Amino acid sequence: HVQLVESGGGLVQPGGSLRLSCAASGTVITIYNMAWYRRAPGKQRELVALVARGGSTDYADSVKGRFTISRDDAKNTVYLQMNNLKSDDTAVYYCYVGAHAIGAVFANYWGQGTQVTVSS
Repeated sequence: HVQLVESGGGLVQPGGSLRLSCAASGTVITIYNMAWYRRAPGKQRELVALVARGGSTDYADSVKGRFTISRDDAKNTVYLQMNNLKSDDTAVYYCYVGAHAIGAVFANYWGQGTQVTVSS
């Protein structure tokens, strides 16, 4: 079983920065894709950024150039550096990990969500 613990959310003014982190713990064998999703009130959940095991990345057009996703495989951790935050970035951010764990087939794991609020 794999558990994801998110941290780094909070309240920030427009133009500010936040760094989210998500650490996978448990009987992890191999982690494949790692990603950040977000869901704003009244909106559909959307993919914000993804980093594959090979290092390739994908970003939503709305955050490209402002957000950077990275992973530290030695720590089983994925990060999301968010710069020049805008009000539209306000949402609950969820970490995603696709992984193999001891005693389990490949599965999708989700973090508990962390609130990011961008407001003056």
